[in-house]
Amino acid sequence: MGGTSVMGENVNTSTEQESGPQATAAEAAPDAGPSAAPDAAQKARAAKRQLTKSLVFELALPLGGYYVLHGVGLGQWASLLISSLLLVPWLVLGMVRSRRVEVMPVFTLLLIVLGALMSMVSGSPRVLLVRDSWVFGVLGLWILGTLATQRPFMLTASRSIVATKIGEAGAEEWTGRWAYDATFRHHLRTLTTVWGLGFTVDAGIRVALAYTLPVDLVPLVSTLQWLVVLGGLFGFHIFYVNRNGLKV
Repeated sequence: MGGTSVMGENVNTSTEQESGPQATAAEAAPDAGPSAAPDAAQKARAAKRQLTKSLVFELALPLGGYYVLHGVGLGQWASLLISSLLLVPWLVLGMVRSRRVEVMPVFTLLLIVLGALMSMVSGSPRVLLVRDSWVFGVLGLWILGTLATQRPFMLTASRSIVATKIGEAGAEEWTGRWAYDATFRHHLRTLTTVWGLGFTVDAGIRVALAYTLPVDLVPLVSTLQWLVVLGGLFGFHIFYVNRNGLKV
């Protein structure tokens, strides 16, 4: 019962070096203008608020909902189903606010419905427990699949944050380095590979937990396991960009 959306970190570059997720607004290009730092700071605060909301609605609410519902007497299957539905308003609201249909929220909603239908047929709550495995497995494989293209995941995922820090012109220059900078391409492919493998391995761990642990333990252990995996991914990301002297 883990979340599906925490992917806010990025890799940036300057004229001579790739840049990392720890770059601050104060490190932006001098010609970005006096309003660049406040604007970037506001967007950073907004991103932190969004991350907090994601953790609450995608992790804490479904997890707490399951144990509350099961604690008041509902069965495991009903508690898992209802607690997973608590995520639906959050996903729908996100698409309404953005005024566009997002692939991952729609995919998650589809899996919630399919998981519920399959569990009705099998009568097993464990079918509901492996729902997130499909989300993270598909996401991981998609990330790895972008390695075969000219726009790997880390290049596209980073661009909007690069634009926030150094402007659209800087972001265009940054993405343009893919065409001629072999070191730049190597760094982005390495980070894309790590994130893709991380999500894919996480999916396999979730399946193993869902079918080996007692049902009542799976939501808690799976959520904690996801936080460990996510922390490890971000930890490596930060280490990698710092190790390679990546600054904006």
